[in-house]
Amino acid sequence: MRSRFISPTAHLLCCNSNPDTPLHFLPTNLRLPSPQATVESLGRLVDGCASPSCLPTLRRLHCQLLTRGVLHPNPSMGIKLMRAYSSCGDPAATRQVFDVTPDRNIIFFNVMIRSYVSHGRYGDALGVYSGMSAYGVRPDHYTYPCLLNACKGAEHLLGGLQIHGAVTKVGLDSCPFVGNTLITMYSRCGVLSEAERVFKGMPYRDAVSWNSMVAAYAQKGEPDRALQICKQMAVSGGVRPNAATLASILPAMTSITSDDASLVRKLFDDMPRKGLISWNAMIAIYAYNSKVTDAVELYNQMVSEGVEPDAITFVSVLPACGDLSALALGSQIHDYVKKKKMCPNLFLENALVDMYAKCGSLQDAREVFDGMKEKDVVSWTSMISGYGMHGLGEDAVILFESMQKSGLKPDHIAFVSVISACSHAGMLKEGKHYFSCMMDQYQLIPTVEHFTCMVDLLGRAGCLEEAYDFVKKMPLEPDERVWGALLSACRVYQNMTIGLAAADHLFKLVPEESGYYVLLSNIYAKAGRWEDVTAVRNIMRSRGIQKSPGCSNVEFNNRVHKFLMGDKSHPQSREIYAKLDILVAKMKESGYVAVTDSALHDLEDEDKECHLAVHSEKLAIAFALINTSSGTPIRITKNLRICGDCHYASKLISKITGRKIVIRDMYRFHHFEDGACSCGDYW
Repeated sequence: MRSRFISPTAHLLCCNSNPDTPLHFLPTNLRLPSPQATVESLGRLVDGCASPSCLPTLRRLHCQLLTRGVLHPNPSMGIKLMRAYSSCGDPAATRQVFDVTPDRNIIFFNVMIRSYVSHGRYGDALGVYSGMSAYGVRPDHYTYPCLLNACKGAEHLLGGLQIHGAVTKVGLDSCPFVGNTLITMYSRCGVLSEAERVFKGMPYRDAVSWNSMVAAYAQKGEPDRALQICKQMAVSGGVRPNAATLASILPAMTSITSDDASLVRKLFDDMPRKGLISWNAMIAIYAYNSKVTDAVELYNQMVSEGVEPDAITFVSVLPACGDLSALALGSQIHDYVKKKKMCPNLFLENALVDMYAKCGSLQDAREVFDGMKEKDVVSWTSMISGYGMHGLGEDAVILFESMQKSGLKPDHIAFVSVISACSHAGMLKEGKHYFSCMMDQYQLIPTVEHFTCMVDLLGRAGCLEEAYDFVKKMPLEPDERVWGALLSACRVYQNMTIGLAAADHLFKLVPEESGYYVLLSNIYAKAGRWEDVTAVRNIMRSRGIQKSPGCSNVEFNNRVHKFLMGDKSHPQSREIYAKLDILVAKMKESGYVAVTDSALHDLEDEDKECHLAVHSEKLAIAFALINTSSGTPIRITKNLRICGDCHYASKLISKITGRKIVIRDMYRFHHFEDGACSCGDYW
């Protein structure tokens, strides 16, 4: 009877794998072979091992191959084993197979290098490359790209340069595959000039070449150059932008001009076939650049064309829904997420919490939050911020304390949220406590955002002298946000002295920003100092500064309707203005007198009243009353702070119509119901 010799390697593998491993640990399509199985069938089973859960099975298969003595006569089987071990997350076992193989050709070396690179062991990968010459094996056009992928960061630049030299020496630098990897290597090492030199020297550039250069500049924060390369690609002929182009340029799209957005949209529109990646990238570009209406419209177009969205789509479009208060669309997306069982998904659930909070539906936001199996600081902060925006400071504080008890460490943004929540609720003592806690307990250094929140907290509480003193003692140079918060408080409390000092700083810091001129004009107007109002407006006119137009959005039938002050462009304008006349008449019967003291024009009271009557939020309310059924809440988003007259009018309209009206202005939410506002007239 023939004796069976088990090598030390086979013994080790057999000991490391449990022979009693139940079959339910194996993939459903993978069963251990019988002793009579052919080498080919064993090879197919090895190929099926492609995840860490398959590692015990792979070891048992390896053991059978060793006991049969078929590895050395079949080099391809050794390569299969190496690839399988790498896929299963065991580069050490991959190296073990590599080391015991006597006749190693270039494929063995390439697989070993790729295994080390894929597991982040870049030094080991370069070590295998260095040992190739001792075995008389020469690198090929697969070796070099894999090695170049091991050069990530400035610390690997020298190795990358050496590999580049070797590539040039053997003439492989003209190969597009190698050239593309060189571009990526140099960009990862931060040497964009060398990346572009390689790109320009390539005799043939494919889409990957162009996209690699776009990504290089996009990831290094040079959006102008990234867009310029996109333009060159579009007119180069032969190579057309594709989904990877949009994905490559995405990191550069966090702040672009309307012209640049139009360029990227043209690239998108010109694609003959648009896959989900292209749609997702274009939606994300709009969302990142506050083009929220475009993001929502593009999402609706995508769905209408039969493209099925995924979690990435929703993570991009849900913030846009929140910014537009498009609650109906956001709720539809949530229903789809539940139907497709896309959760748990931390990023998606965070986006849902944020969307509901921004749409004014705190109950839905809290339901999503409470149902999350995992929460990070972003999850807690989104909910805390939601409470703060609605003036529910006590709820925000309770939640912040719960986050601390959960073991999570609040970050800078979490403290911004809780201090801001205290500010909106008039919780001066608590806000001061958290500002101190941030530094004393968590050793976090306050940023300008925290100082701005503190100035806002003190200013809203009427502590203007203390707020001004706080600004003057700041360890950081106060920026426009700090002085702007102080000026806003001075408008509320009519403090002309500090207000003028804040305005003086603002006009030096941001002389073209219209909002601060308007704030100062409001201070003068409320004091009846119309000559000063005129002087400010003359300065604005001489400098070509125009007041930002008030704009209000309201969602109806999955479409966002936009209104400007005095807008008559809407198809229902006639009905809207007729409805507004009826509302004003009923308001006057309830004692309404227009709040004209903040109007910017030195006009007769009657003219001021007419001017205020056509503010954008009033038009949006009238539109919603015409088009929605009785009892349906009205949700409006405004780009500016709601004025005193619109605030007063909204309270009266809520009582007259029996409707709940939710308006989110640039600072906070206002829930109007039965003649009262959730802010308690403190905004």
